[in-house]
Amino acid sequence: MPKRRLLWHLLPSYGLIALAAVLAIGWVAIDYVEDSYLAAARSNLRAQAAFLIGQLDEIPAHGADFAALCRLYSRTTGTRVALVLPDAKVVFDSGERPQELENQRSHPEIQQAQRGGAHDLVRYQPGLEQRVLDVAVPVSRAGESRGVLYLSTPLAALDQSLSHMRATILLVGAAMVALSVLVAWRSANGIVRPLDRIREAAGQLAGGLWGARVPVPDPQELAELAEAFNHMADLVQEQIRILIQNNNEQQAVLASMAEGVLAVDGQERLISMNKACSRLLGLDPSQAQGRRLQEVVRNADLSRFITRALVCPDPVESDVLLHGDQERVMQARGSALHDLEGRAIGAVIVLNDVTDFRRLESIRRDFVSNVSHELKTPVTSIKGFVETLLDGAMQDPVDSERFLRIVSKQADRLHAIIEDLLSLSKIEQSEDADDIALEPMGVRGVLEAALAACRSGADEKNIEVTLDCDSHLTARINPLLLEQAIANLLDNAFKYSEPGRQVRLWAASADGEVTINVTDRGCGIAGEHLSRVFERFYRVDRARSRKLGGTGLGLAIVKHIVQAHHGRVTVESTLGVGSTFTVHLPRA
Repeated sequence: MPKRRLLWHLLPSYGLIALAAVLAIGWVAIDYVEDSYLAAARSNLRAQAAFLIGQLDEIPAHGADFAALCRLYSRTTGTRVALVLPDAKVVFDSGERPQELENQRSHPEIQQAQRGGAHDLVRYQPGLEQRVLDVAVPVSRAGESRGVLYLSTPLAALDQSLSHMRATILLVGAAMVALSVLVAWRSANGIVRPLDRIREAAGQLAGGLWGARVPVPDPQELAELAEAFNHMADLVQEQIRILIQNNNEQQAVLASMAEGVLAVDGQERLISMNKACSRLLGLDPSQAQGRRLQEVVRNADLSRFITRALVCPDPVESDVLLHGDQERVMQARGSALHDLEGRAIGAVIVLNDVTDFRRLESIRRDFVSNVSHELKTPVTSIKGFVETLLDGAMQDPVDSERFLRIVSKQADRLHAIIEDLLSLSKIEQSEDADDIALEPMGVRGVLEAALAACRSGADEKNIEVTLDCDSHLTARINPLLLEQAIANLLDNAFKYSEPGRQVRLWAASADGEVTINVTDRGCGIAGEHLSRVFERFYRVDRARSRKLGGTGLGLAIVKHIVQAHHGRVTVESTLGVGSTFTVHLPRA
């Protein structure tokens, strides 16, 4: 049902009150005037009746003189005069229809007067079509009833006056109603207009116009209401400002976090997530919002973890494996969300990508295992042959010389491993401190020096080496370190190439960087090993690597030297065809 405005509640009330007041006053006034007029008319008629009855003592009642007196009186005053005997016979009537008086049942006042005492009655006379006032006064002689003197006067003047009064009252009532409605309209507007302003300001606040305020009107109550509204608007604006500030700070914190953060409700519908989480899960937040997480992320481990976080009162933690183009390990932490009454309403999940950390842990474990094994092998060999010599083999010159040569070879191997470890540690420390001196200089000279240092390895296996590098090609380098890196790559190329093959060393400039390439035609590397060949002590073929005298640290040293030059090293290889190691350096 539609609501009516306050104005239309007030106007009818004011109008009805004014109309009722005017009608009540008019009714009382009309009643008072009518009663006063009738009282005066009764008194006058009774006085006239007393006068005429007094004349009956002087004039014979049935004489012509009394009739003439009554006719004169009737013409003068307009009052009907009649004399009715006890037997209801009318002996005189100045009216036009004397026979009607004989029917005394229509005139109860005559009957009552015959029983004693004057009586009057207001009645409507059809013949005259107006009201009349009848007065019947008994006439007696010596205590004996002689008849009833009947006087009747029309009330046309009274009725006309009353009619005028009614019309006047109606006009005054209409005027008062109009005036009261006008006053009510002005008064109601004085109330409604400030309320409308408050309503409009409230709508503006609801629409986000936090600066909306209302003027303070004159009436105290409305002024207090407007001041209360403005105070409330100030508080709301301040609270909104604080909420927006807190939300912006929270969003900024979440957006700057490397960890993915997502929140779900009790039905596992997504409430919110930060950019890191959308990137980790590969989701569009606008499309995933409000949907069940199982619909947008097909991962059983994550679904089980979220279910645990929702039902477990304490925080939970677990690793979650995400499948995709590349498998990633997520360290997930979850805790339940509670409302102000302590009821669980959802859960918040924090995802931290620990793939690299887990890989580094694996590399560290492998490194510890590998370095222990690499050091243990020569130490065990040296210890065994020394014990053999001490047990009596020294007495045989041939055996003792052979054993000592083996001990010397293993000692050299142990020394090479330690030297490579120290070199690698020094390079890493310099790389972290960024204190390796780099200067623009030609690359060809460094390549020629590295080739010269490894020439003996190529000559032993009759390997042809070609060098292709522009003499004007320059880069920001440390020549000694870069020479060591290229020498390690060349040494590997010679070791893993068959005799009589070709090794190519060439450098070029492309896409804003300088590339140095070492290509061999050796045995090649299987694809599953390519991502790990630069790890310390990682060997594709352990037996062959040790036989060739490698320490397992050469490529790791190459990687860290290149990183110290703010570059990178890559490898491409085909099993049974050969390999190409490429050093990418920034141009000078």
